[in-house]
Amino acid sequence: QVQLVESGGGLAQAGGSLRLSCAASGSIFSINRMDWYRQAPGEQRELVAHITGDGSTNYADNVAGRFTISTDNAKNSVDLQMNSLKPEDTGLYYCRVELSTRRGGPSYQYWGQGTQVTVSS
Repeated sequence: QVQLVESGGGLAQAGGSLRLSCAASGSIFSINRMDWYRQAPGEQRELVAHITGDGSTNYADNVAGRFTISTDNAKNSVDLQMNSLKPEDTGLYYCRVELSTRRGGPSYQYWGQGTQVTVSS
């Protein structure tokens, strides 16, 4: 079994910064991809940033240049550093991980429980 635990959400003022963390634990052989999603009230969940096993990153246009995704492979964790926050960054942020539990095995996805980010103007 695999668990994801998120931390680091909270309240920030516009222009401020927050850092989110997500740690995966359990039966993990390899992590193929780690993502951060967010969902604003009344909106669909959207992909904010992702990082692949080889370190390639990609960002949504509305966060590029402000957010940075990074991993700590030794800890099976992924962080999202959010700078220059805007009120429209408010939402529930989820990490998602694609991983394999054994060599040559299939890839499974797991979701964190979500952490709230609120940015005031």
